[in-house]
Amino acid sequence: MLRWTAFLFLPLALTAQGTAPQAPNSGANNYVGSVVCRTCHPDVAQNFFKNPHFKSVASGKELPEKTGCEGCHGPGGNHVAAGGGKATIPHAFSLMAPKQVLDDCLQCHSKDISKANIRRSVHTDADVVCSNCHSIHKPATPKFLLAKVQRELCYDCHQTVRAQFDMPAKHRVNEGVVQCSDCHNPHGTSPATWATGTRPRMVDQSPGGEETCIKCHQDKRGPFVFEHAAIRVGGCETCHSPHGSMNSKLLRRPVVYTLCLQCHNGAGSGLTTQGVILQSSAHNMLDPRFQNCTLCHSRIHGSNADANLLR
Repeated sequence: MLRWTAFLFLPLALTAQGTAPQAPNSGANNYVGSVVCRTCHPDVAQNFFKNPHFKSVASGKELPEKTGCEGCHGPGGNHVAAGGGKATIPHAFSLMAPKQVLDDCLQCHSKDISKANIRRSVHTDADVVCSNCHSIHKPATPKFLLAKVQRELCYDCHQTVRAQFDMPAKHRVNEGVVQCSDCHNPHGTSPATWATGTRPRMVDQSPGGEETCIKCHQDKRGPFVFEHAAIRVGGCETCHSPHGSMNSKLLRRPVVYTLCLQCHNGAGSGLTTQGVILQSSAHNMLDPRFQNCTLCHSRIHGSNADANLLR
């Protein structure tokens, strides 16, 4: 504890004596150490020990180019010799192009599986990179070093989604029960999940390839002996609006049978697959008796007992 206390207050003592540290051999851009940086940037340095990046300092074993401030910003010799200025910082993130920011962060974070697809994510394609969402020096949320509370950060760009979370049926993101990253991987997902165009991009999936919905709705987890083809091919979004809906249970249509008729529209009467009747002329859909499909076909997410997903 005493050792880190000395580290924290050493630059302040030097400043009080009027002998702020200088970069050695000012003709070359040398590594000067995070203690020197603290002299002029105490607002950043005073809380840096709470930052996950501080482990590069705490370990005491990292090379200078991978330690503290200079691990991200590059050698500070010229910056100190010039008396400050962004132009003298080799890696001043506010002046760097998006690709440069991404390259710098991935020097350490590329080995994280969750970030493996970031270079081909839709965020990267739109020049949204690490520094647009994360604040290393003054994060609003310590866990992910986000610049704002997560939902507000996402809403900055996704305004239409924000409106959906104000609908009567919704996932409770605004209330803090669920957050965007519970369902989405903002760093990108494998192209295998969206190459066919049947699944939206950036939706996270389990190692088994299941949709993220299954993490909470485990009663809908298969495999089932008799599967509902719409779910198997198109996923939960075929019937549900995941962010919010004016209809109960996040359904895409207000009346259940109109949703079912998107697929079961009577074309090719009697067509079956794996013994499951897809369309049938047995029901007159104008008859109110047949307009509540789930009254009989209650196992719409899949069944182990009946090919027609009956109760």
